[in-house]
Amino acid sequence: MAKESSQQSHARPPHRVVVIVDENSNPFELSCAIEVFGLRRPELGRELYDFRLCSPGRRTVMRDGFFTLTDVAGLDAADSADTLIVPNRPDTDVPRRPAVLDAVRRAHARGARLVGFCSGAFTIAEAGLLDGRRAACHWMWADSFRARFPEVRLEPDVLFVDDGDILTASGSASALDLGLHVVRRDHGAEIANAVSRRLVFAAHRDGGQRQFVERPVPAVRDESLAPLLVWAQERLGEPVSVADLAARAAVSPATLHRRFRTELGTTPLAWLTGERVALACRLIERGEERLDVVAARSGLGTAANLRARLRRETGLSPSAYRRRFGPASR
Repeated sequence: MAKESSQQSHARPPHRVVVIVDENSNPFELSCAIEVFGLRRPELGRELYDFRLCSPGRRTVMRDGFFTLTDVAGLDAADSADTLIVPNRPDTDVPRRPAVLDAVRRAHARGARLVGFCSGAFTIAEAGLLDGRRAACHWMWADSFRARFPEVRLEPDVLFVDDGDILTASGSASALDLGLHVVRRDHGAEIANAVSRRLVFAAHRDGGQRQFVERPVPAVRDESLAPLLVWAQERLGEPVSVADLAARAAVSPATLHRRFRTELGTTPLAWLTGERVALACRLIERGEERLDVVAARSGLGTAANLRARLRRETGLSPSAYRRRFGPASR
């Protein structure tokens, strides 16, 4: 009976992600959604998502007329979405089409997860679904957003906000951050890390968007941190500190801090902690049940610290994470 139940579980259709593409939508965020949710990944041995595009019109002109999108499903496809990615457009002062807002409201009413990239928070807020809730949008539009939607708790200094069934990302590149977070929430750290490696993009960045506000691009880029990151990732269970990272890179801790901010958008300590939490997640997913062993092997030290860090990063306790992503859940 258990075997039959497992086979039925595997036979369930994958989670359906639908993107609404509206007039003047940004091509970049659309591409991010396709990369994270739409591409087949045979190396993972299973299909992660059923991905579809839809539009309220038969021909959709993308931002600044770069190209015209045709031959995608009609807006009724949004009614079958488990996750609905709403339109994001740079013309935030232009009202969204009533049909689009109605589709977003219907999806939310039946329990679908809503995702807004960059200016997508404007769409969800215009649909009346963000009042009293947390959200993120691009720093350039923060003042405008607050003026139009004063009841929304805008968080201007983060890359994305996960408010349960509504998730919003602050900018274009943070669409990848939020997309990988969704994959991690749905499938665990192991799968999210595999997808991030294919994207050649960090699976987790702790940096907020404050660092990007009117920040000039350096004239000369420092040598890549990649060799140092690989060295550290091979020693996560050891007592590697920020001072050790600086010594390995032959720079001062202050210089290392600047390089991490420039290249990764985070601090050395935040990156190191994030990598250790990701390793702890992988160990739990692979079946390790002893929290003290997970904490020691991941470099988090104690079971208490592991619990606190895991809950902060994933919203789950170790036992809840094991039930959701451990071997018995597959």
